Amino acid sequence: MLIGCPKEIKNQEYRVGMMPAAVVEAVAYGHSVIIEKSAGAGAGFEDTAYLEAGAEIVDTAAEIFARADMVVKVKEPQPVERKQLREGQILFTYLHLAPDAPQTNDLLASGVTAIAYETVTDRNGTLPLLAPMSEVAGKLAPQVGSWTLQKANGGRGVLLGGVPGVAPGRVVVIGGGVVGTHAARVAAGMGADVTVLDMSLPRMRYLDDAFSGLFKSRYASKDNTAALIADADIVVGAVLIPGAAAPTLISRAQLSTMKPGSVLVDVAIDQGGCFETSKATTHDDPIYEVDGIMHYCVANMPGAVARTSTIALGNATMPFMMALANKGWKQACADDIHLLNGLNTHHGKITYAAVGKALGMDFIDAEAALKM
Repeated sequence: MLIGCPKEIKNQEYRVGMMPAAVVEAVAYGHSVIIEKSAGAGAGFEDTAYLEAGAEIVDTAAEIFARADMVVKVKEPQPVERKQLREGQILFTYLHLAPDAPQTNDLLASGVTAIAYETVTDRNGTLPLLAPMSEVAGKLAPQVGSWTLQKANGGRGVLLGGVPGVAPGRVVVIGGGVVGTHAARVAAGMGADVTVLDMSLPRMRYLDDAFSGLFKSRYASKDNTAALIADADIVVGAVLIPGAAAPTLISRAQLSTMKPGSVLVDVAIDQGGCFETSKATTHDDPIYEVDGIMHYCVANMPGAVARTSTIALGNATMPFMMALANKGWKQACADDIHLLNGLNTHHGKITYAAVGKALGMDFIDAEAALKM
């Protein structure tokens, strides 16, 4: 199989879909790899490393899309990229289709077989290709939140860790999954007073047992959520419904109950955001204010730490990429229900129910796509 990896073109996105180590792996199994010139430079992987690994360097992304049997990326294809996709081609990347009708329509029009990192599952019921970036985004959330909280950036001017004689800042994390757990750990490590809200009692018991009171947990009822956000300096939105649009956790009306200059960090923005007032921003212009409340809603947070993120993501995606290359997508998905769960579109059809339901569009079962 000919595997292609273009340079990411989303604003301030420095990650790359394949490390040189992935090229070595693919070539060892008899596959060919083409990499766009300078695709890995932002993550510290120079063209020479790819050449030494056995890849061919090409000058343009257009050549990648024209030649490759499988295109491996990080972020969802941008409009100019989507126009170059074609039927019979495999696209393996993050997609986040549920809040993105234009992208979905373009993928359907192209006929491409699109497998989304964020809906691939594993035997433990977790999302192994989303987890590494969730870990990164979770750890970044308190950092960017504390930066936004600085007075010069529009925040309240509160130091999360406080100082002797001055109380620490209060952080509320909504969602106790991978993002929320890492956000809580880092915020607590910075000295903040941290509370995690979740609706799963077993999960809260696990957090209490595993972290020995490093942070508190509360049940995520509407009443508890309202009370806690009113006293918070930073609120981290860390909820996830696999493949579906994120639920709205804080309404615009509730902003009036919060402290002026407090901060909302929406880590769920890729899935549409979990605050009513969220809108996707970029690393160039990451924050904005609504009703006195600062919002940080960068849609590719892990891109800020591109090398760490690329290595973490590459370690997770490589086995699945190799299965697709070695067996072809149909056999690979037939052999592995967890990889099949990543199939989002094929031959002009939506193949992931949560996407179809979120967009009000027709969909088929992924198993049916195997017979097409």
